[in-house]
Amino acid sequence: MKKRAIKSGLLGLLLTTNISIAGQMDAISTCYNAKIAAPSVSVATELFVIVDQTTPFNIGLKQSVADNVRPFLQSNQAFSVTQFSAFTQGHYTEVLVSGKLDASLAQDLRNDVSKPVLAKYDQCIAMQSKQAARLLGGAMKVAFSTGSNDIAKSDVLASLKDISSKVKQSSADRKVVLIASDMLENSSISSFYASQAVRKINPEKELKLAVDNQMLGDFGGAKVYVIGAGLLAEDAKQVKGVYRAPQTMQALAAFWKMWFKQSNAELVEFGAPALLNPVR
Repeated sequence: MKKRAIKSGLLGLLLTTNISIAGQMDAISTCYNAKIAAPSVSVATELFVIVDQTTPFNIGLKQSVADNVRPFLQSNQAFSVTQFSAFTQGHYTEVLVSGKLDASLAQDLRNDVSKPVLAKYDQCIAMQSKQAARLLGGAMKVAFSTGSNDIAKSDVLASLKDISSKVKQSSADRKVVLIASDMLENSSISSFYASQAVRKINPEKELKLAVDNQMLGDFGGAKVYVIGAGLLAEDAKQVKGVYRAPQTMQALAAFWKMWFKQSNAELVEFGAPALLNPVR
C-alpha cells in the first residue's frame, strides 16, 4: 500500500498545475538531531533525473519516468531533477530540486533511544518518502510543462557535459542518471536533424566533432538510462508520425554509447523512445 501511495503521489503531482518547486536544494530536512546521532554511512544511490525541455513527451512517457523514479525513494538515497534546453530564449540548465533521505537507524542503536524520541524519529522517517515524492513529482511537472517545441536549438552535448560535473561530485556508492531527451543535437557543433526528421549520422565522425570541440563530460562512473530518444515535434503534428529507419536509430544509439563511454559513464539502455527494462 505504501509503494502504491508513493506512485500515485508522483503521478498526481506530475499531472497537476501551479506547483512552485524550482530552486529547492537539499529540500528534505534530516530526522537526526542531538538526541539521535546520524549513522556514519555514505549514500547508497543517488539518482539524477535530467529533462530536456526541447523534447515533446506524451503522458505515457512521462508516466514511465515517474514509475522509474519511484523505487529510488527509499532510505539512504539521494536525488535531483535538472532541466536543460538551449542557451537561448530564456532557457538554460537549472537544478530544480535536490534532496536526501536519511539512512535508517540500526536496531542496536534504536535500543539506546527513548520511546518518545524514537516515535518522533519514526514518524519523521515515514514522512521523508512522501516529501521526496512530492518534490520529485513537482519538479518533473515543472520541467515537462515549461518545455517548448519551438526552441530553435538544442545544446544536448554542452548541457550533458555541464551536468556531468555535478554527477561526478556525488559521493554516493552508486550514481544513476535518467535522461529524458530526444538526444538530438542541434547546435553550432552539429545537427542530428535533416528535413524535420532524424538524420542518419556517422557515429565516429560525430564523436570526433565532440572531442575536437571539447564536448566530453565526466560522469564519475555513473550508470545512464535514456528515455525519449528520437522523438520529434513533427510526430505530434502528423497522424502517422515521422518514420525513423532502424539504421538511423542504431547510429544514434551507437554515437551516444561511445560518447558516454568517453565521458566515464555506462549507457545501460537507450530508450527509443521507451525503456524496455526498469532503471536500476
